[in-house]
Amino acid sequence: MNFPMAAELNHETQEARKNGTWTQPFESGDEFVRRNAEVVGRNRSFSPRFAYLTSLAVLIFTVTVSAAPAGVAESANYLANVVAELGREWPSNRTVNIVCHGHSVPAGYAQTPEVRMLTAYPNRLHRALCGRFPHAVINVIVTGIGGENSESGAKRFERDVLALRPDVVTIDYALNDRAIGLKRAEAAWRSMITNALAHNVKVILLTPTPATTAKLDDPNDPLNQHAAQIRRLAAEYHVALVDSLEAFRAKVKAGVRLEDLMAQSNHPNGRGHELVAAELLKWFPKE
Repeated sequence: MNFPMAAELNHETQEARKNGTWTQPFESGDEFVRRNAEVVGRNRSFSPRFAYLTSLAVLIFTVTVSAAPAGVAESANYLANVVAELGREWPSNRTVNIVCHGHSVPAGYAQTPEVRMLTAYPNRLHRALCGRFPHAVINVIVTGIGGENSESGAKRFERDVLALRPDVVTIDYALNDRAIGLKRAEAAWRSMITNALAHNVKVILLTPTPATTAKLDDPNDPLNQHAAQIRRLAAEYHVALVDSLEAFRAKVKAGVRLEDLMAQSNHPNGRGHELVAAELLKWFPKE
């Protein structure tokens, strides 16, 4: 028995597509099944039951594929346009702005109230990018505020971030978002992500750097829960993800003491910041 191919089932649709006259019709699932069952049923070798089940299978497959998440962006090409700008030489180049938005960690706090911005990951990223793209004019601007959570960050996002006309924005709030919970944090992160994307700004989401008081191997620990939520958001919006927490966890599994990566219980030291900067740099591959 020869089974009909998709091209045979939708010949009219394919011809319309070739002619540029095809538009997507709206129909319910029942209508889709009935219509395609009629098409399959035109071949008398098939029973009505087989025709119906075949069309139902096509519908399930179509819905499953269309509902599949886009997934986290690919580091090889997500920032392709930005990387192309970084590779231009004078006089065709322009300034590229990267904004690091978040709390005390991107702001550079070490042992509070001491601030070490020069050893924090935004400055480390800046130095690495200048070395990788020696003809580029690059601004890495920090808009982090110590003690802030994502709700406050979302409220000032347009004024303090988008007003700078960034090409790329990084978002790092999960460490402090434990105080406001997953639901409120999710709403704030979604607000910042959609706002940035609406302005054609590329987005890099960061999972939290660790705290020595957190249980890194416990999936129910709030830090891990917020990290998991950020991973889901990155996949849903198809944006970049820097998994800082996983980078620290990998070092600990390799035998490095977490305390040796921390300036205090909730702030990384220079070695810890270097882990984050290295993960960020992967999103700016040299052509």
